[in-house]
Amino acid sequence: MIISRQLPHFCLAALFLSLSCGAHAQAQPEPTRAEIRRTSFGVPHIRASDERGLGYGIGYAYAQDNLCLMANEVLTVNAERASYFGAEGQTLEQRDNLSSDVFFSWLNTPQAVADFWQAQPPAVRERMQGYVEGYNRQLAERRVRGLPEQCQGDWVRPLATSDLVKLTRRLLVEGGAGQFAEALAGATPPGVTAQAALSEGHWQLAAARQQGFALDRGSNAVAIGSERSFNGRGLLLANPHFPWIGAMRFYQMHLTIPGQLDVMGAALPGLPLINIGFNQHLAWTHTVDASKHFTLYRLQLDPKDPTRYLLDGRSQPLERQTVTVQVKGADGQLHSESRPLYSSVFGPVVQWPGELDWDREHAYSLRDANLDNTRVLAQWYAMNQADSVTGLQDSVHQLQGIPWVNTLAADDQGRALYMNQSVVPNVTQAKLAQCSDPRVGTQVIVLDGSRSTCAWDIDPAAAQPGIFAAGQLPQLARNDYLQHSNDSAWMVNPAAPLQGFSPVISQQDVPLKMRARFALDRLSRMPKAQVSDLQHMVTDDQVYLAGQVMPDLLQFCAQDLGPDAQRLAALCASLKSWDRSAGLQTGLGFVHFQGIMQPLLQRPDIWRVAFDPKDPQHTPRGLAISRPAVAQALREAMLASAQQVAQAGLGADVRWGDIQQVSQGGRPTPVPGGPESLGVYNAIQSVPGADGKREVVSGTSYLNVVSFDEQGPRALGLLAFSLSSDPASPHFRDQTEAFARNQWSVLPFTEAQIRADGQYQSQLVQEPRQDSQPLAR
Repeated sequence: MIISRQLPHFCLAALFLSLSCGAHAQAQPEPTRAEIRRTSFGVPHIRASDERGLGYGIGYAYAQDNLCLMANEVLTVNAERASYFGAEGQTLEQRDNLSSDVFFSWLNTPQAVADFWQAQPPAVRERMQGYVEGYNRQLAERRVRGLPEQCQGDWVRPLATSDLVKLTRRLLVEGGAGQFAEALAGATPPGVTAQAALSEGHWQLAAARQQGFALDRGSNAVAIGSERSFNGRGLLLANPHFPWIGAMRFYQMHLTIPGQLDVMGAALPGLPLINIGFNQHLAWTHTVDASKHFTLYRLQLDPKDPTRYLLDGRSQPLERQTVTVQVKGADGQLHSESRPLYSSVFGPVVQWPGELDWDREHAYSLRDANLDNTRVLAQWYAMNQADSVTGLQDSVHQLQGIPWVNTLAADDQGRALYMNQSVVPNVTQAKLAQCSDPRVGTQVIVLDGSRSTCAWDIDPAAAQPGIFAAGQLPQLARNDYLQHSNDSAWMVNPAAPLQGFSPVISQQDVPLKMRARFALDRLSRMPKAQVSDLQHMVTDDQVYLAGQVMPDLLQFCAQDLGPDAQRLAALCASLKSWDRSAGLQTGLGFVHFQGIMQPLLQRPDIWRVAFDPKDPQHTPRGLAISRPAVAQALREAMLASAQQVAQAGLGADVRWGDIQQVSQGGRPTPVPGGPESLGVYNAIQSVPGADGKREVVSGTSYLNVVSFDEQGPRALGLLAFSLSSDPASPHFRDQTEAFARNQWSVLPFTEAQIRADGQYQSQLVQEPRQDSQPLAR
C-alpha cells in the first residue's frame, strides 16, 4: 500500500501506538511489520517497533532496489556459481567460477556459519531474521510481476539467515584470505598435476585484483573538533572510495525504532545496520587502513614428503580437506569436481606461481585474523547507538570487531577522534626481527613456519586470541582536526605523530599519499572550517600532484626538444592550458598528465627533492629533469602519451567528461575525479573502454558532510552511483547525474525534514510472524 505525503499525522501516531502496544492487547504475536518512507532519490527511511520489524523493512527495501545484485552475491558466497554458469564463467570481480566456488566452500563451512550465528547477540539475530523475511516477501511479489531481466533464472531463490552470515564472512576476509582465492583453490603439491590449472591470464587478473585492493577500497575522512569548527561543534567529512558494483556497493538508508534507535547512513549488501553514518549526537566514517590483517608462514617441508612439514624439528602432515563443487558442463549436465586443500597449524596452504611456490623445500600457509572475528555485526550495532565519541570508543575497545578499516568520528560536543582499532595479528617488532626475513620487507609479512615460537602472541586483554589488544593500537582524540587517506596512522595530525608501533600495525617515516598531503595542506588553511570547505575538498577535483611537478614539466616543454619538438608541441600546449583539475570541463592536458606521470611514478629517482621524514607534508616534490635518465624517461612518457591520444582519436577540444563515464543502462553519465595516485581527493578509478573512453569501476561512493547544531545533525551528501542497481528503476542513475553536477542534497533526518521532502511517500509492509528461516541450506 502506498500512502501519499498527505497522510494525516494522527494515522502514523495510531499505527506506532499499535506497534508498541499491540502485544499486550492480543494473546498471539503481532505480525512482523515496518513502514518504509522514501524521500528524494528514493532513499528509504525505515521505521519499526522492534528489531525484527526493522530488519524486515531493510530487507524489503533493499530487494526493491537491488534484488538482482543480492541474488548474484548470495550465489557466490554459497559456492554455487559453477553449477549454474559453468566453471569458466566469471564473478563480477573477474574471478573464475570454479576457483570462487572452491574458496567459498572452504570459507563458509556449515560449522563456521553455525558458530558465527551462535555468537550473535539476540537483537542482531532478530534483525537478520527480519531482513530475510522482508527480502523474501519482496522477492515473492516481484516474481508475480516478473523478475528484472538480469536475474530471470532458477538461480534466484529466497534467502536464509545463513546467507547473511556468509555474506558477512566474505566481508571479513576482504582484507586477507579473500585476496588469495585462486592461490588457495589452486595449491597443489609438487609432482601432482593440478586439476583444471589456471591459465596465465587468470593469474594476471588475480594479481591485478590483489594490487588494486587499496585502490578499489580506499577512502578519505576529515574530523573537525571544536577549536577549528565554524560553530564549535563537531564536523565530519565521509568520502569512502568503494566499488560501484557487486558485494561492496553501499546502500543508503535511515533506521528508526522509536525511543531506541535513530541512525542514518550507508551499509554494504546484506548488512542490516549502518556502516558509515550519523545519529542525533555522533557522526563517523571509515577508511581502509594500512595495517596487516593476515600473515604468511613459510613452511619447511619434510625432504621425504612435500605434504609434510617440519615444526620445531618434528615432521607432521599437512591436514587434507577435500572440497567438492558441482559444475555445469557444456552439455548442460552437472558433474562433481573435487579439490584437495591442505592446511598447516597456521592456516591453509596457498600457492602463487613465481611468488609463493610450493616446491619440495617450502610451501606457504596463510593466517587471517578476521576468520575468528564473530563480533563485527555487534560492533556496528553498538556504533549505531553510540551517543558520543567516548561511547563509540568504548564500544570498539570492548568488542574489537572492526575488520580492516580506521574510524574517524566527531560529535555534537566538538570532540574529534581517530582510531586504528581493527583486527590486527599480534606480531610485535621483536617477533618480526626474530621470525621474518628482512629481505622480504613488510609489505607482506612472511614469518618462519618451522618454529612454533613464531605463532602470533596471545594477549589476555584482547577480544580474541592472537590479535593486539585495543590499548596497543593507535588512537588520537583532538579538538582541532584529524584526517586520513589510507596511509598509516603516523600523520593523522602532524602536531601529534602516532609513532612507535609494530610495522604490522602502522609505519612511520614513510612517504604520505598525495591525497593526505592535499588534505593537510587544505586543513592548514582553514582557521574555522565550514561545511562548504569540506565539500570543496572533494568537488574542486584538484590534482595535487600537478602543483608539485607542473613547473618542471612546463620547463621541460620550453627546452629544445630537438627532433621530438613537433610531435610534442600539441601535448605541451595542452599542459600549459590545463587548469590542473579533474573536473568534467578540464581539457586534454589532464589526459596527458596522467599518461606522463603514471609511468614516471613507478621510478624512485624522478624527484628533484627526495622524501624527507622530517618534512613528510612537502616531500618528495619536483621532477629532476636535469638528470639525463629522468629526462629520457620523461621524454618517452610524453611521446607514449601523444601516441595513445592520437590512436584513441581524442581531439584537442575533448573534455574529461567526454572520456570518463559510467555506462549505466546504456546511457553514459560523465563522472568527475581521477586517479588517487595523482593526489585527486575525489578519487575515481576507471578502466579503458572503447573509442578512448574510460569506464568507472570504483571510487567516491557514499559522500556526506555532517555538522551539528542545537537541534541535532545537519547532513549533506549523495550516493555517487545511485541507490538502485536495476536499470528499470527511477533511482538507477539520478544521484550519479547529481554527482556529475556537484549537487549534494540535504539528507532528511528529522520527522519534519522527512515529511517535508517533495518526493515523500510511505509504504506499510507486514507479514504474519513465521518460524525463523533455516540456518543452513
